[in-house]
Amino acid sequence: MSDLTNRPAPTPLFSHWRADDQQSTTELLPRLYVELRRVAVSYLSRERSGHTLQPTELVNEAFLRLIGTGVEPSDRNHFFALAARSMRRILVDHARRQHAGKRFSPEARVTLGVEMSPTPREEVDVLALHQALERFAEVAPRPAQLVEMRYFGGLTNPEAAEVLEVSLATVERDWKAARLWLRRQLEG
Repeated sequence: MSDLTNRPAPTPLFSHWRADDQQSTTELLPRLYVELRRVAVSYLSRERSGHTLQPTELVNEAFLRLIGTGVEPSDRNHFFALAARSMRRILVDHARRQHAGKRFSPEARVTLGVEMSPTPREEVDVLALHQALERFAEVAPRPAQLVEMRYFGGLTNPEAAEVLEVSLATVERDWKAARLWLRRQLEG
């Protein structure tokens, strides 16, 4: 994800966006779109072959939902935290539509990245992950939000620490705990 940290959208542009400055918004949105599409490509590359949702569709839907909410992100990291939540909802909705009425379907599986799974390219049911994150959020909201930002939004630990307004050490502890808790939930 180093591409994301090498091309940040400057915070002043977000200030202009909030002030409804059309020129700044016109400059900012394409930059954010490109970055968000990179996240979507990376995420969907871990999906099973034959997945019907394409990166462009995921980004377009996420963008429409984000712009339509009227929420004004304060900076790039805040934007990607919001985008992570939106993309998670879209992916879960998509999986539900694709597998309505099925108790278990191998097609509903996604691949966790090396940093999330005990073995590289381990697959997990996206609906099971969503349900586990919902349960985890009840007992540990911040670590659950961290997983959402990292897994669905592509944020790094330092970027997530900034959004969550906690230290990097706290994020790293939360990340370790979240991975362990989710792994146990998804395996058992």
